[in-house]
Amino acid sequence: MRRLCDPADARRLLNPGPVGIVTTAWRGYTNAAPIAWMTPLSIDPPRLGVVVAPERHTAAMIRFSGAFAINIPGPSLLKHTAFLGSLSGLETNKLEAAGLETFAPLVIDAPLIRDCLAWIECLVQDAIKTGDHTLFVAEPVKVQADDEAYAAHWLLASREKSPLVFIGGNRYAVIGDPLEAVIHVDEHGALVVETPEEREARLEREAREAELRRLEGEEGYRQRLQSESG
Repeated sequence: MRRLCDPADARRLLNPGPVGIVTTAWRGYTNAAPIAWMTPLSIDPPRLGVVVAPERHTAAMIRFSGAFAINIPGPSLLKHTAFLGSLSGLETNKLEAAGLETFAPLVIDAPLIRDCLAWIECLVQDAIKTGDHTLFVAEPVKVQADDEAYAAHWLLASREKSPLVFIGGNRYAVIGDPLEAVIHVDEHGALVVETPEEREARLEREAREAELRRLEGEEGYRQRLQSESG
């Protein structure tokens, strides 16, 4: 069955992606806000984009300073991330209120959040109005990452070292269960979706799952899955 969704659901369907806590600094003031709408825009030269509502304090800070940092949190910062999105930096020092420690950036002025998994320092190249939001096009000038979390790709070796992603409202998730696509083709060059070895492994896995369901019941089986994923 297919569900017909509202056009506004398109933004939710394009999530999850790593949520970024965007930090800014200008004239002695700092700010931090979670941003889910981020995207690569160019490889050479490297460019990325963040999308912010123009009335937000974050948008003003980016415009005034011409720079920002993207801090990518893991699940240990779940509540901090949600909290930073619940109030305005106009009235509150959000980093201080959230109890977040920071460290010095390499190029820009915006502070970097210590317990995140990766940090991208950015210089703004352009600001483009798109509908009711502004796309800030930026050059990443310094990029750092926790070597237990990232090495040319997200390692996903542990839950705590996997990026937090936004799925809507107050709901977040953690990237996990990496899959590697090994491509096989037949003599005509058409894709072989499942090799005999893959089929045998799948049947064994399904038999194990069926046996666990029989022994533990459906509710017990779901609780086991939640425990193993949590």
